[in-house]
Amino acid sequence: MLRWVSLAVAVAALVVFAGAQRQSADVSFESPAPDAAAAVPDSGGGSAAVPSVAELTRLVRASPVVRLPGAIAQWDAARVRAAAGDLDVRILVAPPDLDDAARQRVADVDAATVTIVGTQVGGGLLQAVGDSLDDWRAQFATADVTNQIVTLVAGLRKQPTPADVDGLRWREPTAAELAGVARRTVPTQAFPGGSAMVVVLPRQPFGKPVPRYGPALARRFPGTPIVVQYGDWVEYHGPQEQDFAEVAGASFYARFGDLLARRAFPQQNVLTAYLNQVADIRYAGVFDRPLPYRPADPVRVALPVLPWLFVACVLLFFALSLRTLLRPVASPARDRSLPARLAGLSALAVEMSALTDDPALTRALVALTAARSALDDDLTDASVRAQLRTAEAELDHAARRLPYPGYRPADYLRERLA
Repeated sequence: MLRWVSLAVAVAALVVFAGAQRQSADVSFESPAPDAAAAVPDSGGGSAAVPSVAELTRLVRASPVVRLPGAIAQWDAARVRAAAGDLDVRILVAPPDLDDAARQRVADVDAATVTIVGTQVGGGLLQAVGDSLDDWRAQFATADVTNQIVTLVAGLRKQPTPADVDGLRWREPTAAELAGVARRTVPTQAFPGGSAMVVVLPRQPFGKPVPRYGPALARRFPGTPIVVQYGDWVEYHGPQEQDFAEVAGASFYARFGDLLARRAFPQQNVLTAYLNQVADIRYAGVFDRPLPYRPADPVRVALPVLPWLFVACVLLFFALSLRTLLRPVASPARDRSLPARLAGLSALAVEMSALTDDPALTRALVALTAARSALDDDLTDASVRAQLRTAEAELDHAARRLPYPGYRPADYLRERLA
Protein backbone atom coordinates (compact mmCIF):
# COMPACT_ATOMS: atom_id res chain seq x y z
CA MET A 1 0.00 0.00 0.00
CA LEU A 2 2.84 2.37 0.86
CA ARG A 3 4.37 1.81 -2.57
CA TRP A 4 1.18 2.91 -4.34
CA VAL A 5 0.76 5.90 -2.05
CA SER A 6 4.31 7.04 -2.75
CA LEU A 7 3.77 6.60 -6.48
CA ALA A 8 0.52 8.58 -6.37
CA VAL A 9 2.19 11.39 -4.42
CA ALA A 10 5.09 11.50 -6.92
CA VAL A 11 2.75 11.63 -9.93
CA ALA A 12 0.54 14.26 -8.26
CA ALA A 13 3.56 16.42 -7.46
CA LEU A 14 4.79 16.12 -11.05
CA VAL A 15 1.37 17.03 -12.49
CA VAL A 16 0.92 20.02 -10.16
CA PHE A 17 4.42 21.27 -10.89
CA ALA A 18 4.10 20.85 -14.66
CA GLY A 19 0.72 22.60 -14.63
CA ALA A 20 2.22 25.57 -12.82
CA GLN A 21 4.83 25.93 -15.57
CA ARG A 22 2.37 26.33 -18.45
CA GLN A 23 3.26 29.10 -20.88
CA SER A 24 1.07 30.82 -23.45
CA ALA A 25 2.01 32.82 -26.51
CA ASP A 26 1.69 36.57 -26.15
CA VAL A 27 2.51 37.31 -29.81
CA SER A 28 0.15 35.97 -32.47
CA PHE A 29 1.32 34.50 -35.76
CA GLU A 30 -1.77 36.03 -37.39
CA SER A 31 -1.08 39.16 -39.40
CA PRO A 32 -2.35 42.25 -37.55
CA ALA A 33 -2.94 44.12 -40.82
CA PRO A 34 -6.37 44.28 -42.50
CA ASP A 35 -6.86 42.42 -45.76
CA ALA A 36 -5.03 44.25 -48.54
CA ALA A 37 -8.09 43.97 -50.78
CA ALA A 38 -10.05 46.27 -48.47
CA ALA A 39 -8.01 49.28 -49.63
CA VAL A 40 -8.57 48.59 -53.36
CA PRO A 41 -12.12 47.21 -53.67
CA ASP A 42 -13.17 45.70 -57.00
CA SER A 43 -16.46 47.59 -57.21
CA GLY A 44 -17.88 50.80 -58.54
CA GLY A 45 -16.28 52.96 -61.21
CA GLY A 46 -15.92 56.52 -62.35
CA SER A 47 -18.28 58.64 -64.41
CA ALA A 48 -16.05 59.38 -67.42
CA ALA A 49 -18.08 60.02 -70.54
CA VAL A 50 -17.66 57.39 -73.26
CA PRO A 51 -19.37 57.83 -76.65
CA SER A 52 -21.73 55.27 -78.10
CA VAL A 53 -20.44 52.15 -79.85
CA ALA A 54 -21.39 53.62 -83.22
CA GLU A 55 -19.50 56.85 -82.56
CA LEU A 56 -16.45 54.94 -81.27
CA THR A 57 -16.52 52.74 -84.35
CA ARG A 58 -16.60 55.80 -86.62
CA LEU A 59 -13.65 57.33 -84.78
CA VAL A 60 -11.57 54.13 -84.93
CA ARG A 61 -12.20 53.69 -88.66
CA ALA A 62 -11.12 57.27 -89.25
CA SER A 63 -7.86 57.06 -87.24
CA PRO A 64 -5.50 54.20 -86.29
CA VAL A 65 -5.22 55.55 -82.73
CA VAL A 66 -8.17 57.03 -80.85
CA ARG A 67 -7.52 58.45 -77.39
CA LEU A 68 -10.55 59.33 -75.30
CA PRO A 69 -10.28 62.18 -72.78
CA GLY A 70 -8.45 61.05 -69.64
CA ALA A 71 -6.61 58.15 -71.33
CA ILE A 72 -3.22 57.47 -69.73
CA ALA A 73 -1.70 54.48 -71.60
CA GLN A 74 1.54 55.05 -73.54
CA TRP A 75 3.58 52.81 -75.84
CA ASP A 76 6.55 52.67 -78.18
CA ALA A 77 4.94 53.19 -81.59
CA ALA A 78 7.98 51.85 -83.47
CA ARG A 79 7.93 48.52 -81.61
CA VAL A 80 4.18 48.19 -82.15
CA ARG A 81 4.50 48.88 -85.91
CA ALA A 82 7.30 46.32 -86.17
CA ALA A 83 5.20 43.72 -84.36
CA ALA A 84 2.11 44.48 -86.48
CA GLY A 85 3.78 43.88 -89.82
CA ASP A 86 1.06 43.98 -92.48
CA LEU A 87 -1.76 43.81 -89.90
CA ASP A 88 -3.87 46.98 -89.78
CA VAL A 89 -3.71 47.67 -86.05
CA ARG A 90 -6.22 50.20 -84.73
CA ILE A 91 -6.02 51.13 -81.08
CA LEU A 92 -8.79 52.57 -78.91
CA VAL A 93 -7.51 54.04 -75.64
CA ALA A 94 -9.99 54.80 -72.84
CA PRO A 95 -9.41 56.31 -69.40
CA PRO A 96 -9.27 54.14 -66.26
CA ASP A 97 -12.06 53.74 -63.74
CA LEU A 98 -14.90 53.28 -66.23
CA ASP A 99 -18.14 51.78 -65.01
CA ASP A 100 -19.30 48.42 -66.38
CA ALA A 101 -21.48 49.92 -69.11
CA ALA A 102 -18.71 52.18 -70.41
CA ARG A 103 -16.18 49.33 -70.42
CA GLN A 104 -18.64 47.20 -72.36
CA ARG A 105 -19.09 49.92 -75.00
CA VAL A 106 -15.33 50.04 -75.48
CA ALA A 107 -15.13 46.25 -75.75
CA ASP A 108 -17.97 46.18 -78.33
CA VAL A 109 -16.04 48.27 -80.86
CA ASP A 110 -15.19 45.51 -83.35
CA ALA A 111 -13.24 47.89 -85.56
CA ALA A 112 -10.57 48.28 -82.85
CA THR A 113 -7.77 45.73 -82.99
CA VAL A 114 -6.58 46.70 -79.51
CA THR A 115 -8.67 48.25 -76.74
CA ILE A 116 -7.04 49.78 -73.67
CA VAL A 117 -8.90 50.79 -70.51
CA GLY A 118 -6.47 52.54 -68.20
CA THR A 119 -3.49 50.25 -68.78
CA GLN A 120 -5.49 47.04 -69.24
CA VAL A 121 -4.83 45.79 -72.77
CA GLY A 122 -7.26 43.56 -74.68
CA GLY A 123 -8.36 42.71 -78.18
CA GLY A 124 -11.08 40.38 -79.37
CA LEU A 125 -11.17 37.44 -76.98
CA LEU A 126 -7.58 37.99 -75.86
CA GLN A 127 -6.11 40.01 -73.01
CA ALA A 128 -2.43 40.76 -72.46
CA VAL A 129 -1.20 41.12 -68.89
CA GLY A 130 2.19 41.68 -67.35
CA ASP A 131 3.88 38.70 -65.76
CA SER A 132 7.18 40.10 -64.52
CA LEU A 133 8.36 42.90 -62.28
CA ASP A 134 9.77 44.74 -65.32
CA ASP A 135 6.36 44.68 -67.03
CA TRP A 136 4.49 45.84 -63.93
CA ARG A 137 7.03 48.55 -63.12
CA ALA A 138 6.78 50.10 -66.59
CA GLN A 139 2.99 49.74 -66.63
CA PHE A 140 2.25 51.29 -63.26
CA ALA A 141 5.14 53.77 -62.95
CA THR A 142 4.90 55.33 -66.46
CA ALA A 143 1.70 53.81 -67.97
CA ASP A 144 3.89 52.01 -70.55
CA VAL A 145 1.95 49.11 -72.12
CA THR A 146 4.27 48.43 -75.06
CA ASN A 147 5.06 44.84 -74.05
CA GLN A 148 1.38 44.04 -73.58
CA ILE A 149 0.39 45.48 -77.00
CA VAL A 150 3.25 43.68 -78.77
CA THR A 151 2.29 40.40 -77.07
CA LEU A 152 -1.38 40.85 -78.03
CA VAL A 153 -0.59 41.70 -81.67
CA ALA A 154 1.68 38.65 -81.92
CA GLY A 155 -1.18 36.52 -80.62
CA LEU A 156 -3.63 37.99 -83.12
CA ARG A 157 -1.14 37.28 -85.93
CA LYS A 158 -0.51 33.79 -84.51
CA GLN A 159 3.19 34.59 -84.31
CA PRO A 160 5.64 33.60 -81.55
CA THR A 161 5.53 35.95 -78.58
CA PRO A 162 8.54 38.28 -78.76
CA ALA A 163 10.77 38.78 -75.75
CA ASP A 164 9.73 41.57 -73.41
CA VAL A 165 11.83 44.72 -73.34
CA ASP A 166 12.28 46.72 -70.16
CA GLY A 167 11.56 50.21 -71.46
CA LEU A 168 11.92 51.98 -68.13
CA ARG A 169 15.29 53.69 -67.77
CA TRP A 170 16.68 54.78 -64.40
CA ARG A 171 18.99 57.62 -63.46
CA GLU A 172 20.58 58.71 -60.22
CA PRO A 173 18.73 61.59 -58.57
CA THR A 174 20.63 64.84 -58.27
CA ALA A 175 21.61 66.18 -54.87
CA ALA A 176 18.93 68.84 -55.17
CA GLU A 177 16.28 66.26 -56.07
CA LEU A 178 17.30 64.02 -53.20
CA ALA A 179 17.28 66.88 -50.71
CA GLY A 180 13.94 68.21 -51.93
CA VAL A 181 12.00 64.96 -52.23
CA ALA A 182 9.12 64.78 -49.78
CA ARG A 183 9.51 61.84 -47.42
CA ARG A 184 7.66 60.91 -44.28
CA THR A 185 7.83 58.18 -41.67
CA VAL A 186 4.61 56.23 -41.32
CA PRO A 187 3.67 53.60 -38.71
CA THR A 188 3.08 50.19 -40.22
CA GLN A 189 3.07 46.52 -39.20
CA ALA A 190 4.78 45.66 -42.49
CA PHE A 191 8.31 45.92 -41.07
CA PRO A 192 9.92 44.79 -37.79
CA GLY A 193 10.61 48.31 -36.50
CA GLY A 194 6.94 49.30 -36.76
CA SER A 195 7.57 52.15 -39.22
CA ALA A 196 8.95 52.91 -42.68
CA MET A 197 10.16 55.94 -44.62
CA VAL A 198 7.74 56.54 -47.50
CA VAL A 199 8.21 58.63 -50.65
CA VAL A 200 5.13 59.10 -52.87
CA LEU A 201 5.63 60.46 -56.40
CA PRO A 202 3.20 60.94 -59.30
CA ARG A 203 3.21 58.78 -62.42
CA GLN A 204 6.48 59.45 -64.25
CA PRO A 205 6.72 60.82 -67.83
CA PHE A 206 6.83 58.08 -70.46
CA GLY A 207 10.13 57.64 -72.27
CA LYS A 208 12.24 59.71 -69.87
CA PRO A 209 14.74 58.36 -67.32
CA VAL A 210 13.20 58.04 -63.87
CA PRO A 211 15.15 59.19 -60.79
CA ARG A 212 15.76 56.13 -58.64
CA TYR A 213 15.28 57.43 -55.12
CA GLY A 214 15.10 54.06 -53.33
CA PRO A 215 18.78 52.99 -53.38
CA ALA A 216 19.94 56.57 -52.78
CA LEU A 217 17.74 56.94 -49.70
CA ALA A 218 18.77 53.47 -48.47
CA ARG A 219 22.41 54.57 -48.60
CA ARG A 220 21.60 57.79 -46.78
CA PHE A 221 19.48 56.06 -44.11
CA PRO A 222 21.02 52.59 -43.63
CA GLY A 223 18.91 50.11 -41.70
CA THR A 224 15.67 52.01 -42.43
CA PRO A 225 12.88 50.39 -44.50
CA ILE A 226 12.34 52.62 -47.56
CA VAL A 227 9.12 52.47 -49.61
CA VAL A 228 9.01 54.51 -52.83
CA GLN A 229 5.83 54.89 -54.90
CA TYR A 230 5.79 56.07 -58.53
CA GLY A 231 2.17 56.37 -59.59
CA ASP A 232 0.72 52.94 -58.78
CA TRP A 233 4.13 51.23 -58.66
CA VAL A 234 5.43 50.61 -55.11
CA GLU A 235 8.88 49.21 -54.38
CA TYR A 236 10.90 48.41 -51.27
CA HIS A 237 14.51 49.19 -50.42
CA GLY A 238 16.40 48.64 -47.20
CA PRO A 239 17.11 45.74 -44.83
CA GLN A 240 16.82 42.29 -46.46
CA GLU A 241 16.00 43.89 -49.82
CA GLN A 242 17.64 41.09 -51.81
CA ASP A 243 15.50 38.45 -50.12
CA PHE A 244 12.28 40.36 -49.80
CA ALA A 245 11.71 43.09 -52.42
CA GLU A 246 10.95 40.76 -55.32
CA VAL A 247 8.69 38.56 -53.20
CA ALA A 248 6.70 41.57 -52.03
CA GLY A 249 6.38 43.11 -55.49
CA ALA A 250 5.52 39.89 -57.30
CA SER A 251 2.91 38.81 -54.76
CA PHE A 252 1.22 42.24 -54.72
CA TYR A 253 1.04 42.87 -58.46
CA ALA A 254 0.19 39.27 -59.33
CA ARG A 255 -2.82 39.66 -57.03
CA PHE A 256 -3.88 43.25 -57.79
CA GLY A 257 -2.22 44.09 -61.13
CA ASP A 258 -5.30 43.56 -63.29
CA LEU A 259 -7.47 45.57 -60.89
CA LEU A 260 -5.00 48.47 -60.69
CA ALA A 261 -4.68 48.50 -64.48
CA ARG A 262 -8.36 49.30 -65.10
CA ARG A 263 -9.17 51.35 -61.98
CA ALA A 264 -7.94 54.70 -60.66
CA PHE A 265 -7.40 54.44 -56.92
CA PRO A 266 -5.88 57.18 -54.78
CA GLN A 267 -2.17 56.55 -54.29
CA GLN A 268 -2.73 56.28 -50.52
CA ASN A 269 -5.07 53.32 -51.10
CA VAL A 270 -2.51 51.54 -53.27
CA LEU A 271 0.22 52.18 -50.70
CA THR A 272 -1.98 50.92 -47.86
CA ALA A 273 -2.83 47.75 -49.80
CA TYR A 274 0.88 47.15 -50.50
CA LEU A 275 1.89 47.60 -46.85
CA ASN A 276 -0.92 45.29 -45.69
CA GLN A 277 0.21 42.67 -48.20
CA VAL A 278 3.79 43.02 -46.95
CA ALA A 279 2.58 42.53 -43.37
CA ASP A 280 0.82 39.31 -44.43
CA ILE A 281 4.03 38.07 -46.08
CA ARG A 282 6.10 38.98 -43.05
CA TYR A 283 3.82 37.13 -40.65
CA ALA A 284 3.69 34.17 -43.03
CA GLY A 285 7.41 33.67 -42.38
CA VAL A 286 9.03 35.20 -45.45
CA PHE A 287 10.27 38.25 -43.54
CA ASP A 288 11.56 38.83 -40.03
CA ARG A 289 9.01 38.64 -37.19
CA PRO A 290 9.07 38.02 -33.42
CA LEU A 291 8.72 34.53 -32.03
CA PRO A 292 5.57 33.83 -30.01
CA TYR A 293 7.57 33.25 -26.80
CA ARG A 294 10.95 32.10 -25.55
CA PRO A 295 10.85 28.66 -23.93
CA ALA A 296 11.90 28.56 -20.29
CA ASP A 297 15.26 27.09 -19.35
CA PRO A 298 14.53 23.35 -18.91
CA VAL A 299 17.20 22.97 -16.21
CA ARG A 300 15.74 25.79 -14.10
CA VAL A 301 12.22 24.43 -14.57
CA ALA A 302 13.21 20.86 -13.65
CA LEU A 303 15.27 21.61 -10.53
CA PRO A 304 12.35 21.96 -8.03
CA VAL A 305 10.87 18.62 -9.04
CA LEU A 306 14.10 16.64 -8.73
CA PRO A 307 13.86 16.11 -4.92
CA TRP A 308 10.34 14.76 -5.31
CA LEU A 309 11.43 12.40 -8.05
CA PHE A 310 14.42 11.31 -5.97
CA VAL A 311 12.32 10.50 -2.90
CA ALA A 312 9.72 8.69 -5.00
CA CYS A 313 12.37 6.65 -6.80
CA VAL A 314 14.12 5.69 -3.52
CA LEU A 315 10.86 4.60 -1.93
CA LEU A 316 9.88 2.69 -5.05
CA PHE A 317 13.31 1.07 -5.20
CA PHE A 318 13.14 -0.21 -1.62
CA ALA A 319 9.56 -1.36 -2.09
CA LEU A 320 10.41 -3.26 -5.26
CA SER A 321 13.52 -4.75 -3.67
CA LEU A 322 11.54 -5.96 -0.69
CA ARG A 323 8.87 -7.36 -2.97
CA THR A 324 11.50 -9.21 -4.98
CA LEU A 325 12.95 -10.80 -1.84
CA LEU A 326 9.53 -11.94 -0.65
CA ARG A 327 8.19 -13.01 -4.05
CA PRO A 328 7.54 -16.75 -4.53
CA VAL A 329 9.94 -18.55 -6.80
CA ALA A 330 7.23 -19.91 -9.04
CA SER A 331 4.72 -17.64 -10.68
CA PRO A 332 1.76 -18.45 -12.89
CA ALA A 333 2.14 -18.15 -16.66
CA ARG A 334 1.72 -14.56 -17.85
CA ASP A 335 -0.71 -13.55 -20.60
CA ARG A 336 1.68 -12.48 -23.37
CA SER A 337 -0.78 -9.98 -24.84
CA LEU A 338 -0.66 -7.75 -21.76
CA PRO A 339 2.86 -6.30 -22.33
CA ALA A 340 2.01 -5.55 -25.96
CA ARG A 341 -1.23 -3.85 -24.96
CA LEU A 342 0.61 -1.84 -22.30
CA ALA A 343 3.23 -0.76 -24.85
CA GLY A 344 0.58 0.32 -27.35
CA LEU A 345 -1.41 2.35 -24.82
CA SER A 346 1.80 3.92 -23.48
CA ALA A 347 2.82 5.01 -26.99
CA LEU A 348 -0.64 6.49 -27.51
CA ALA A 349 -0.40 8.39 -24.22
CA VAL A 350 2.98 9.84 -25.21
CA GLU A 351 1.60 11.10 -28.55
CA MET A 352 -1.51 12.58 -26.93
CA SER A 353 0.53 14.38 -24.26
CA ALA A 354 1.81 16.70 -27.01
CA LEU A 355 -1.75 17.57 -28.03
CA THR A 356 -3.72 17.98 -24.79
CA ASP A 357 -3.45 18.46 -21.06
CA ASP A 358 -6.84 16.89 -20.37
CA PRO A 359 -7.11 15.52 -16.80
CA ALA A 360 -8.25 12.21 -18.30
CA LEU A 361 -4.79 11.85 -19.85
CA THR A 362 -3.19 12.31 -16.43
CA ARG A 363 -5.43 9.62 -14.95
CA ALA A 364 -4.53 7.33 -17.85
CA LEU A 365 -0.81 7.85 -17.16
CA VAL A 366 -1.33 6.90 -13.52
CA ALA A 367 -3.18 3.74 -14.56
CA LEU A 368 -0.48 2.81 -17.10
CA THR A 369 2.22 3.29 -14.45
CA ALA A 370 0.28 1.04 -12.10
CA ALA A 371 -0.11 -1.58 -14.84
CA ARG A 372 3.62 -1.56 -15.53
CA SER A 373 4.36 -1.91 -11.82
CA ALA A 374 1.92 -4.82 -11.62
CA LEU A 375 3.75 -6.54 -14.48
CA ASP A 376 7.14 -5.90 -12.89
CA ASP A 377 5.89 -7.18 -9.54
CA ASP A 378 4.34 -10.29 -11.12
CA LEU A 379 0.88 -9.46 -9.83
CA THR A 380 -2.05 -11.35 -11.28
CA ASP A 381 -3.18 -10.83 -14.85
CA ALA A 382 -6.51 -9.64 -13.53
CA SER A 383 -4.80 -6.74 -11.72
CA VAL A 384 -2.92 -5.77 -14.86
CA ARG A 385 -6.06 -5.97 -17.03
CA ALA A 386 -7.99 -3.81 -14.58
CA GLN A 387 -5.39 -1.07 -14.77
CA LEU A 388 -5.21 -1.32 -18.57
CA ARG A 389 -9.00 -1.10 -18.84
CA THR A 390 -8.94 2.04 -16.71
CA ALA A 391 -6.15 3.55 -18.81
CA GLU A 392 -7.92 2.71 -22.07
CA ALA A 393 -11.17 4.27 -20.87
CA GLU A 394 -9.42 7.48 -19.80
CA LEU A 395 -7.47 7.70 -23.07
CA ASP A 396 -10.66 7.19 -25.04
CA HIS A 397 -12.33 9.95 -23.03
CA ALA A 398 -9.45 12.35 -23.77
CA ALA A 399 -9.24 11.34 -27.46
CA ARG A 400 -12.90 12.16 -28.06
CA ARG A 401 -12.12 15.78 -27.17
CA LEU A 402 -9.29 16.08 -29.68
CA PRO A 403 -9.99 17.62 -33.09
CA TYR A 404 -7.83 14.95 -34.72
CA PRO A 405 -8.98 11.46 -35.78
CA GLY A 406 -7.18 8.24 -35.08
CA TYR A 407 -6.34 8.77 -31.39
CA ARG A 408 -9.05 6.62 -29.84
CA PRO A 409 -7.37 3.53 -28.33
CA ALA A 410 -9.26 1.00 -30.44
CA ASP A 411 -8.35 2.78 -33.69
CA TYR A 412 -4.76 3.43 -32.62
CA LEU A 413 -4.06 -0.16 -31.52
CA ARG A 414 -5.69 -1.56 -34.64
CA GLU A 415 -3.49 0.65 -36.82
CA ARG A 416 -0.34 -0.47 -34.96
CA LEU A 417 -1.27 -4.10 -35.44
CA ALA A 418 -1.92 -3.49 -39.14
